[in-house]
Amino acid sequence: MTRLRARYLRRGGAPDNRERGQGVVEFALLVPVFMLLLLAMLEFGFVFDHTLTIQYASREGARVGGALANGGGPLGCNAGQSPNAATVDPLIIAAVTRVLKSPGSRVDISHVPRIEIYKADGNGDQIGSNVNTWSYTPGAGPSVDGQQLDYSPGTTGWGACYRQNGVNPDSIGVRLVYTYRMQSGLGSILRFFGGTGWSTITVSDRTVMSLNPTN
Repeated sequence: MTRLRARYLRRGGAPDNRERGQGVVEFALLVPVFMLLLLAMLEFGFVFDHTLTIQYASREGARVGGALANGGGPLGCNAGQSPNAATVDPLIIAAVTRVLKSPGSRVDISHVPRIEIYKADGNGDQIGSNVNTWSYTPGAGPSVDGQQLDYSPGTTGWGACYRQNGVNPDSIGVRLVYTYRMQSGLGSILRFFGGTGWSTITVSDRTVMSLNPTN
């Protein structure tokens, strides 16, 4: 009876050492999967937050550009025409950077190498070479409201005094490209398993608006 009782306990009454060992192995195999999923969800939240900031920045830039048009003066590039045209694009850049550098922003502005202001067609695409490029140069740009911008003008293919805001207004687009760097250890884990280029993600956004009729 004692021998039968011991055999019963081993088979059905309590788990033996082999079953406990199997449970430990299964747990050890599942933990990395759960950790990977947790890091992926955490990283997705960071990317989503940064993307929202980039989108808001491009919208704010396009909104300012649409409102200012050619600066409020008569259209043209001659003497006495468009007297405020030189301030239009700096104000657009100031609006963009104000969002990127706001207290709630997690975006590293140095990872936005350039901001583009361009003339857009009905699909929001750039028309020809009508684009102005501003490059990241911290504290070396034009002054707006007494503060130096972190971007300086480069190529200018669409001067403010050429922007039509009459019966058939032009559309202005503001485009940003941002290099997001992973905040958690997910990139390192993926590279360990053979992935390449997992430490950064390219986030781009553009906003297009029609120029408001100010003349």
